[in-house]
Amino acid sequence: MSSNESSRGAGAAATVDPVEARSTVPPNPHHERRWMALGVILIAQIMILLDATVVNVALPSAQADLGFSNAARPWVVTAYLLAFGSLLPLGGRLADTYGRKTMFIVGLVGFAVASAVGGAAPNIGTLIAARAVQGGFAALLAPAALSLITVIFTDMKELNKAFGIFGAVAGSSAAVGLLLGGFLTEYVNWRWCMYVNIAFAVAGIIGGLALLHNSTEPDKPKLSVPSTILGAAAIFGVVFGSAKAQTDGWSSPATLIPLLAGALLLLGFVMLQKVDRHPLIPVHIVADRNRGAAYLTLMLGQGGVFALFLFLTYYFQDVLHYSPIKTGVAFLPMMVTVVVVATLTQNMLVQRLTMRVITVAGLIISGAGAAVLAQADAGSPYAAWVLPGLILVGVGIGSAIVSAVAAGQQGVDPRDAGTAGAVNNVAQQLGAALGVAVISTFVGTATTDYLTHHGSTTLIGATVHGFVVGYWWAAGLFWAGALICGALIRGGTRLHQEAGQPEPLDEISGLF
Repeated sequence: MSSNESSRGAGAAATVDPVEARSTVPPNPHHERRWMALGVILIAQIMILLDATVVNVALPSAQADLGFSNAARPWVVTAYLLAFGSLLPLGGRLADTYGRKTMFIVGLVGFAVASAVGGAAPNIGTLIAARAVQGGFAALLAPAALSLITVIFTDMKELNKAFGIFGAVAGSSAAVGLLLGGFLTEYVNWRWCMYVNIAFAVAGIIGGLALLHNSTEPDKPKLSVPSTILGAAAIFGVVFGSAKAQTDGWSSPATLIPLLAGALLLLGFVMLQKVDRHPLIPVHIVADRNRGAAYLTLMLGQGGVFALFLFLTYYFQDVLHYSPIKTGVAFLPMMVTVVVVATLTQNMLVQRLTMRVITVAGLIISGAGAAVLAQADAGSPYAAWVLPGLILVGVGIGSAIVSAVAAGQQGVDPRDAGTAGAVNNVAQQLGAALGVAVISTFVGTATTDYLTHHGSTTLIGATVHGFVVGYWWAAGLFWAGALICGALIRGGTRLHQEAGQPEPLDEISGLF
């Protein structure tokens, strides 16, 4: 071969489209049992997401058993969220630096031990401490699990399918947690809502050791101590302040001081990432318009979803007088809808529609579902308003939010896969914490105002009125997300698009 030909060959190799190159790479032989490995990852993800809701249903029984006050009750949930959200960026960077399998196994072991301690807790202090430790190890586990998918599946079609399965499981696990929590609380004991995690963790550890491989990049990113401390403190302040707002109100110093401190620290953290030689979250990960829109979708969408979960749980038990297990069953239609729609979205819709269409349409539909739920009153049959509303919300979650999880990992350098997974999870956790905190204050104010104008004899009416206000605010979050993300997402963008495929439809591109 002549030197010119050699030069032309080198030039051609240098200009190969990375998307095309990845779509033609055969599945990694190192992961020939990759679908079984996905099953192991899903076990861990189910455990994390179940824990977010299974404990909520058990709280009244735990309170009666351990004898703690109403003021202490929210901290069983908040302690987990504080540790989880604050340490997620660190967990993602540790996965990139020391190996995703290593952090995956360490996270499972720690989560199992903390669950055992929490289940055996003799008092509220031990229970809250165990929940905080659970959150810390979940922060190691969650980004490692998500980033493992992107490095295991090297074929685009398989990656789409894997994310579809992952999204369906992620979108429905919270509702399954309500059902499982109701069953365990009603027929066994509230402590088994903690012990059940041990079974998931043991299965994940055995499968992980056998099927997963330690995936790290040759050029490993290094940890920055200043960025780590500043990032964790910023998220802690925001989540802690939001939690205090639910009990102390937004004007309380206990709320305002951590919120303002968290906001200032977050601003300092962003500035530091621009100059830090080893940033905890490289700016390019969140600066990309499509990924930024994906994270906003997760934040606003999860804020609306978790607010709906909370108020519907109270509505079922306090207004309709459902038992814990009947409450869980009432959420099943939404769970089934999420699974079906997520599967259809990742297997079919991503090939025909753009990311913008899928995301905006899903958020609009979720908002419509919340609006339908707002029509239910104390005497409404479940099938009249609640069921249609749940199904519509399920359609939205199964398309927009599930697709956003995949979009948040798209186009990320493999060395930053764990960090992107951490940002993905941070967006969801912050969205859930802030959404529940903010909307809860509006619900509380609406309930109090109703009682002031109608008298204390209409307690049920005031309660339902407050929930209706909450449903409308949730709808507003979904619709605001549709507008903002529709404006941010680049027209024509398709999730994990393969070279040579026809351009997908972007019928609403003219609106933005």
